[in-house]
Amino acid sequence: MYPALAVLNALQGKVDPVLWVGSETGMEVDLIARTGLSYQAIPAAGLHGVGLRSLPGNLRQLARGYRSARQILQDFNPDVLLFTGGYVAVPMALAARRRPSVLYVPDIEPGLALKTLARFASHIAITAPETRKYLPKRSAVTVTGYPTRLELTRLEKPAARKQLGLDVKTPVVLVFGGSKGAHSINQAVLNCLNKLLDQAQVVHITGQADWENVKQVTSRLPKALRARYHAHAYLHEDMGSALAAADLAVCRAGASTLGELPLVGLPAILIPYPHAWRYQKVNADYLAKHGAGLVLEDAMLEVELYQTIHRMLNEPGKLSTMQSAMRSLAIADAPGKIAAVVLKTAELRKHD
Repeated sequence: MYPALAVLNALQGKVDPVLWVGSETGMEVDLIARTGLSYQAIPAAGLHGVGLRSLPGNLRQLARGYRSARQILQDFNPDVLLFTGGYVAVPMALAARRRPSVLYVPDIEPGLALKTLARFASHIAITAPETRKYLPKRSAVTVTGYPTRLELTRLEKPAARKQLGLDVKTPVVLVFGGSKGAHSINQAVLNCLNKLLDQAQVVHITGQADWENVKQVTSRLPKALRARYHAHAYLHEDMGSALAAADLAVCRAGASTLGELPLVGLPAILIPYPHAWRYQKVNADYLAKHGAGLVLEDAMLEVELYQTIHRMLNEPGKLSTMQSAMRSLAIADAPGKIAAVVLKTAELRKHD
C-alpha cells in the first residue's frame, strides 16, 4: 500500500480522478478510507502455496474478481493502471490486459502474482537492477528505486534522538518486524535484553500480539536499564525518526527494507521470515552482497543475535563502512520516477 500511496502523492494534481481497487477486507480498507481516495473492492484469493482443498474455492474467487474488474473498468474507464503487487491485482490485470498499465516490483525477485502481472504490463518499474533477470526479456523496464513515504524524510541523528526521548550519545539499536511484528525476533531480543541494554539503547517495535508480554518484561527491568528501553506496539508517524536515530537495525527483509534502510543509511542484521516464499531471503542477500548488512537465519536467533549485535557495535569502523554501503543503494525521488513512468504510459491510450 505505502509504495502506491507515495506514487499517488507524486501524481497529485497531474491525474484526476483516481480510483483505488483493493481487497474486501483487511487494513487496506481502513487506511485508504483515511486518505479520502475513492475505493472499490473486488474478491480475490491467492494460488501460490495453496492446498488442494482450498484451490477450487480460490479459483472461484478469482473468477468473481475478474467479473468485478471488468465492470469497474467499464464504469471508470481509466487511461492507465498502476499495479504494486498482490493477488488482488491479478483479476484486474487480466481484465485490463489491453489497456496501458505500469507494474511496480518492490522486491528483488517478484513473487508468482507479480511474475503473472509482468506479462501484461506496458512498463515495469523496479527497485534495483538485479530484478531484470526475473522479468520477461522484452519488457520495458525502468530502475526507479523503492518509493518511501513522506513521513520518512531524513532527519539528523541528534534531532531524531531528541524527538524520541533518547540519549544523544549512547548507541541505538532499532528492532522491528513486519506490520504485525515478528514473534521470534521479539523473543530473542527479550531473552538477551539486559545484556543489550548494558551496551545500547533499544527502540523495539513489537507489534500488538507480543505487547502484553513486552510490558511485563519492561516492568521487571532495573530502573537504569528501563530508561534505555523504548518499546512500542506501533510507531507509525515517528518511524522516520526511529530509522534516523538508530546505529543498527534488527529486522525482517521485506521489500520496504530496500527503500527505508538505504534512505537513512542504516546498517542491518536481516532475518528473513522463514515461513514464506524466498523473496525475503533474496532481499537480504542483495543488501548483504553490497556490504550493507548481515543475514541471520531465524533458527539461529537465540544463539547468535546478541553476539552479532555486540560485535557490530564494537566495530565502529566496520559499521561506518556498512552505513556508507547502505546509503549508496538509495535512489533519489523514486515516487517521482514511477509517477513519470505512469504519466508517459498513460499517453499510450491517447495514441490508440
